Amino acid sequence: MINVSIQLTESARPKYLQLFDCLKELIAAGQIKPGEKLPAIRSFAQRLGVNNVTVINAYKQLENNKYITAKKGSGYYVSGSRLQKEEIYSSSDIGIADNEPIINFASATPHPSVFPVESFKECINEVIERDKGFAFGYQDSKGFKPLRKSILNYLDKRYSIKMENEDNIQIVSGAQQGIDLIGKVLLNPGDYVITENPTYDGATEVFKSRGARVVRVKLEKDGIDLVDLEKKIRICKPKLLYVMTSFQNPTTISYSRQKLRELLELAKAYNTFIVEDDSMSDLCYEDTSPQTLKALDDNNAYVIYLKSFSKILMPGLRAGCMVIPDLLINDFAKIKNTSDISSSGLIQRSLDMYFDSGKWDEHHQYMIEIYKGKYEFMLSRLEKLCKRGISFDRPKGGLYFWIKVPKYLSAKNIYDDCKKNGLLLLPSGIFYDINNENRDSYIRLSFASSGIEQIREGMIILENALFNNQ
Repeated sequence: MINVSIQLTESARPKYLQLFDCLKELIAAGQIKPGEKLPAIRSFAQRLGVNNVTVINAYKQLENNKYITAKKGSGYYVSGSRLQKEEIYSSSDIGIADNEPIINFASATPHPSVFPVESFKECINEVIERDKGFAFGYQDSKGFKPLRKSILNYLDKRYSIKMENEDNIQIVSGAQQGIDLIGKVLLNPGDYVITENPTYDGATEVFKSRGARVVRVKLEKDGIDLVDLEKKIRICKPKLLYVMTSFQNPTTISYSRQKLRELLELAKAYNTFIVEDDSMSDLCYEDTSPQTLKALDDNNAYVIYLKSFSKILMPGLRAGCMVIPDLLINDFAKIKNTSDISSSGLIQRSLDMYFDSGKWDEHHQYMIEIYKGKYEFMLSRLEKLCKRGISFDRPKGGLYFWIKVPKYLSAKNIYDDCKKNGLLLLPSGIFYDINNENRDSYIRLSFASSGIEQIREGMIILENALFNNQ
């Protein structure tokens, strides 16, 4: 007999789904082991204080999702084919080998065919001719000064982020290094970090590696739930908040201007830093670009703005920047120096020339047209798939669609089915904590790496997977 505590609450979520979630987590954690028999329906219903139908429906969902197997005349048993502990994976784990024939809706990396190889090569050659050996030397730990000035001008022109001093700009070797530096500067073991829920797993793993405790706050249609956020700030007294305000990964949500203002007021009231991770605001297809939180931080005191250029340019360049509050400038420069002394001098000088020559603006417009075409094509195919029970919000920008799978289906099973048939996507378990009720309810699709024909073929595979798992 299963001797575990299961409590069903009065809530909008049906009790049979609550029971399904509880048993699923117990099986995934190995507390109910493969081959073990589940309680008889009638006795279990009496023990839980529910009717028999509640237990029957919960068992049926477990069986549909391959957690248990029914044996005629005997009862229900935990499937031996399931891992004793739920498979743990991250977005970095789910990948493909070079030249593997698979359609990739998982990657947010642009396809190499659209890389501006020739125009960037011109900049590299000019830099080498102009700077000779200096192009290969170490730079200031904050970054190549002319590049920092170019980025200041760009951020002012495009996002109204106004800085008087280029020392507020820290060049980093990609956004992931920026997150790592933030962890090293601000976090100690036991500190709290508050993030959106769901969120980018690469950030939470960095925070946990510093011994920090991650607390999540749900997202609403226009950004983070501020009521719940303030409650958790009061309780946890976090060292920082981590948010993505434009075309959030994975939900594609963009914050309203009102919510941005209120979020900044909370940071001021509780004297808390906010990390604004922005890799998507350059990719807007239907409206004007979303406003950044950093543009509202008039005194440059609360928001650490993290910007990646990889979704527009070439990810292998590992080029990104941060806008640092005045109070933290020296701390970040010291930590950057101990991490890798400085980012590549040749790449920094070439990127500065790329901005200064106008090549960035030209390539940006080119990428907008490329991505917009794929966005609209995938959108049209997803709208047709709504007949299969999926639902989603139209993001209007970014590189993803966040799809709610039909009720009672498993996102992980759809992922497995699609991968078996040549389509890679990301199931929502990557982005949620293990106990979240939506952990197995969504899939993330990216159109960044795929051409139109691949998107067409991939959507057929996805439709078949939805049909097969019903």
